[in-house]
Amino acid sequence: MPGLAVAQMQPYSPKPNEQYANLPDAGEQIFALANQAREQAGLQRLNWDPALAHAALAHCRLMARKGPISHQYSGEPDLTARAGQAGAHFSLIEENVAVGPTPEEIHQEWMHSPGHRANLLNPKVDRIGVAVVASHGVLYAVEDFSQAVLALQPDQVEAQVASLIRVSGVGVLQDVSVARRACHSNDGIPTGPQGRTPGFVMRWQSPDLTRLPKPLADRLASGRYKLAAVGACPAQGVSRGFTDYRVAVLLY
Repeated sequence: MPGLAVAQMQPYSPKPNEQYANLPDAGEQIFALANQAREQAGLQRLNWDPALAHAALAHCRLMARKGPISHQYSGEPDLTARAGQAGAHFSLIEENVAVGPTPEEIHQEWMHSPGHRANLLNPKVDRIGVAVVASHGVLYAVEDFSQAVLALQPDQVEAQVASLIRVSGVGVLQDVSVARRACHSNDGIPTGPQGRTPGFVMRWQSPDLTRLPKPLADRLASGRYKLAAVGACPAQGVSRGFTDYRVAVLLY
């Protein structure tokens, strides 16, 4: 959703006969106000996330039906599950909810509440989805924030980790089968082709593929190893929506 200059926006006045209507213009105004507040605080702008917006709208409509605002109602999935079911991928997720007369006043409510302000100005989040629903002459609003994580396939994960390993001067084997088997297990040292046994095995799980774990980086820097095998597999023990990558690296 594109941002609009806040100065060009007119406050929204809800009508009593509007029941649970989705108000994208009001949501866009809150989106713009959030980014204006972050820029004033010296933080990066947030990108619009359609999956978060979808999750926010479903919860916002439920708030309008239920009356008292809440982050979770009886029988409703929690925020993590709602966002994950909507298709969001993240390593961090937060939510602000409110009821008020206009988008600007709702934004000001959040800015004057320490917890809500901390969510909005969290330097770690980079995505936002906003929903606003009119009911009984007022506006119900939800803004969901996340630190987004790309949803990569195993071969893409392996390629990313392999590129980090090659920087150290260690070559990477094309055969990933043994490393993938090692990834699925939690211990043990697998035997590779021709009965070759790795001298070091590292398994880890993280949403961050921009750097290697320190124990692995130290081993690569030791000069003791010439080849590596990289294998990826599904992460273990991760709730839907939270995105971690599980990797095994074998050093020879």
